[in-house]
Amino acid sequence: MKIKILFLLLITLNVFSQKDLSSLLISEELKEKANSVVRFQKIEVIIQSQKSYKVTTKKAITVLNEYGLKNIEAREYYSKSDKINSIEATIYDSFGKELKKIRRKDFIDHSVADGFSILSDNRVLYLDYTPTQYPFTIVYESETESINTAFLPSWYPIDDYYESIEKSEFTIKYPSGLGFKYKEQNFENFNIIKKEENNLLIFSVENLMAQKPEDYAPTFKKTVPNVIFGLEKFSLEGVEGVGNSWEEFGKVYYDELINTDTTLNQETIKKITELTKNAKNPIEKAKIIYKYVQDKTRYVSIQLGIGGWKPMLAKDVDRLGYGDCKALSNYTRVLLDNVGVKSYYTIIYGDSNKKDLDKDFVSYQGNHVILTLPYNDKNYFLECTSQTNPFAFGGDFTDDRYALMIKPEGGVIVKTNGFKATDSYQKTSGHYSIDEEGNLSAKAQIKSGGIQYDNKAFLLRISDKKDLHKHYKNRFSWISNLQIKNLVIKDNRDTIEFAEDFAFTATNYSNKAGNSIYFPINLFNKNENIPDKYRNRKNDFEIKRGYYDEDEIEIELPDNYEIEFLPERVELDTKFGNYKINVQKLENGKLIYSRMLTIKSGNYSKEQYEQYRKFRELIAKNDNLKIVLTTKKI
Repeated sequence: MKIKILFLLLITLNVFSQKDLSSLLISEELKEKANSVVRFQKIEVIIQSQKSYKVTTKKAITVLNEYGLKNIEAREYYSKSDKINSIEATIYDSFGKELKKIRRKDFIDHSVADGFSILSDNRVLYLDYTPTQYPFTIVYESETESINTAFLPSWYPIDDYYESIEKSEFTIKYPSGLGFKYKEQNFENFNIIKKEENNLLIFSVENLMAQKPEDYAPTFKKTVPNVIFGLEKFSLEGVEGVGNSWEEFGKVYYDELINTDTTLNQETIKKITELTKNAKNPIEKAKIIYKYVQDKTRYVSIQLGIGGWKPMLAKDVDRLGYGDCKALSNYTRVLLDNVGVKSYYTIIYGDSNKKDLDKDFVSYQGNHVILTLPYNDKNYFLECTSQTNPFAFGGDFTDDRYALMIKPEGGVIVKTNGFKATDSYQKTSGHYSIDEEGNLSAKAQIKSGGIQYDNKAFLLRISDKKDLHKHYKNRFSWISNLQIKNLVIKDNRDTIEFAEDFAFTATNYSNKAGNSIYFPINLFNKNENIPDKYRNRKNDFEIKRGYYDEDEIEIELPDNYEIEFLPERVELDTKFGNYKINVQKLENGKLIYSRMLTIKSGNYSKEQYEQYRKFRELIAKNDNLKIVLTTKKI
């Protein structure tokens, strides 16, 4: 039976003729909302032994327009551990006529770390094709081999939004005795066909329509069907290991990949010992070492799984002053160890879209490395690639997700720290005045913490004053003719708070109508984002991170005008958050505008989406409320 299945697979692969590649044969349903159409994709994985697996890929994709170019993905990485046996591509026109044959020598061969000698054996072959017409079809074929069976390819038949699938197929063949395992995810709404027969597993799907993104939908990978695979007996960088549990998996990783050579230059050890001699506890020592690493090193961007699995030696990082996430995290760990502070290499998915390691499926996962420093029943998570991050602050790149901490005795699943809505605050105190001609003079101080601190930290890296002023003009886009008169930005890394002090003017902020003038009362912090409306929403929705805004603004009005209309107090209380505004008139004729907004993180059903959209609509409406003034009667 197994021979018969393999024979049928071979036939399927070979009967895909030039005529079949004509874009004229694509059904209208598959073209709808699509930038590209996968005509046929066949990925075949053969696990040859505990120390080797091979992947054969054939993919025919019709690119309908320039936006579909990114879905070609004709590239393969290689190194001492990963080989490219063959790679080629053929381009066809809209009628299926061959236009161009692209051989291996025509692919661009590029180092993933140009200029960094220690990492120069990690390279990529990729196709850079500029089409002369649309649509066109490209057939991409490759065969690769790897010794790292700890990390097996996953199957994602759908790669991206606006891409439809005629047929996608994934075959994996495995020997007995290695503890082969797999996990299916998000199959519920898709007609996935699975065949399983004697160490052979086949998944296939046909006629998947292109998906369109929806506001606040879960990340793409959380909604599309996929399968992850693993072995209990694996090999990683030539080292054989057993991973029936995270503890076993982590033990192999620690012994064979992390802790193999932790020597440092004696001069460096003397230097860090001197720097930390007056520190009163491990956290004080760790802060000093973290700052030392930030000042001494720079980050080389090599994603985990591309630049190899084993970090470069700590003594090489110390000598050269650079490294990727693995190297810098391990170097920091070794430095801390030399001053008596225990920290642990930790594997995680780094991305602003939260992604957990699947804690119920023991396998090699993750794309990034950080450090975990446990102290007094609390875990401090150190992002060692940043030269600017405060100590133990990773922002939205590593917050609130499961990760694998590698200890000498084995691996342990931990969860990184999240941010409550009140942690991610923006507090604004300010003053502005309007004169008789409608001109504006304003000043304010804005303090931000948590994720809102993270979102603004880039401002410190803008050295050009014109570019910085341009940012603020864009940020306060509802204020025409804005001219910044003073601007001071301060970053307090100890309290992890970002402070902006500024003053500006603007002409014609208010509008005149006869004896009246009117202007929007909310000058500094409008939230005008209204989620899209859907007649038939397909996905549930999530608010990934909550936040809290608080505004207290004093408003000075022109002397010869009085208030005709004052907005009423507004209070909105929902499961998604709260919103309050109030305008109070003082005895001296000034106004105090108070505003509070809390958005709560959470997962919600698609049936609740319209309620949330209306909540945001009301916020936008009330953030645009106007004050109406009329000339005083004499």
